[in-house]
Amino acid sequence: MPINIPDGLPAKTTLHQERIFALEEEVASDQRIRPLQLAILNLMPTKIETETQILRLISKSPLQVSCDFMRVSTHESKNTSADHLVKFYDVFDAYRDKNYDGLIITGAPVEHLAFTDVDYWDELCEIMDWAREHVFSAMFLCWGALAALYHYYGIPKKQLGAKLFGVFPQRLCDEYSFLTNGFDEVHNMPHSRHAAIDTGELASHPELITLSEGFNSGPALIATEDFHEIYVTGHFEYGRDTLADEYWRDFHKGMPIRLPENYFPDDDPENQPIFTWRAHANLLYRNWLNWVYQMTPYDLAEIPAAVESLRAKTYGMADKFD
Repeated sequence: MPINIPDGLPAKTTLHQERIFALEEEVASDQRIRPLQLAILNLMPTKIETETQILRLISKSPLQVSCDFMRVSTHESKNTSADHLVKFYDVFDAYRDKNYDGLIITGAPVEHLAFTDVDYWDELCEIMDWAREHVFSAMFLCWGALAALYHYYGIPKKQLGAKLFGVFPQRLCDEYSFLTNGFDEVHNMPHSRHAAIDTGELASHPELITLSEGFNSGPALIATEDFHEIYVTGHFEYGRDTLADEYWRDFHKGMPIRLPENYFPDDDPENQPIFTWRAHANLLYRNWLNWVYQMTPYDLAEIPAAVESLRAKTYGMADKFD
């Protein structure tokens, strides 16, 4: 089944070239089904590339999904044209009275800053608070995951001595979770970050379940039991060449940059990288959307009540451990 994307979104051309079926709004409105309503808060400077990466994964679900793109109003994007932002993005105020089946909050290249020093931190906290009432299931990626764990649970991030950069094996911790259903016992995930979760603090929150973790890269997939919150510390959405692009970008700027680990064949950056995480990335998003489709109310107006029920169950179970 297709995804429903805004008319004229640049990602459409790329998706069609990859033989991914994407409906535009006018055609989708004639279909007699209720598509899942998804909001994407895109904090990445390379917004068009990130849109395409995420839509590529969403498209692999057999469900129709309608996507709204959100941006923060308290930060000026310098890498995306104002025309693109005006045409395809709205600020949070346009969405605060709406309910969504799902929300994705991306990462952002601000790991070197304290959370409270990020210029849009207060607005992001407001959006995360809104999500707890108006979104049935939220997925947080990389820095977005670190930010949400800090805001919701007070779990701090730790600065790493060196950038975690490459493709790292992750050990499956719960083979019976719906979210990781079908995963191999070991799967790969790209990482590109300067910070990590404080695992000692994470262990003090039994309501947060680690579904997979790296042998050296730490927790990879974390979720509440009800999947109201899902945390992905890496970049499953990355394409084959994304890490290569990051490497060459910094290399040509003369910045200190190591080769991404476990990525270029023979550690030769002139060799094409092997795409070793694509199947599990598709599977994660397919499992997530399938679960949301089965569990979310048909009437979007009922989502706040459904979320309240989910949270009562989650925190009720957490109380048993106190």
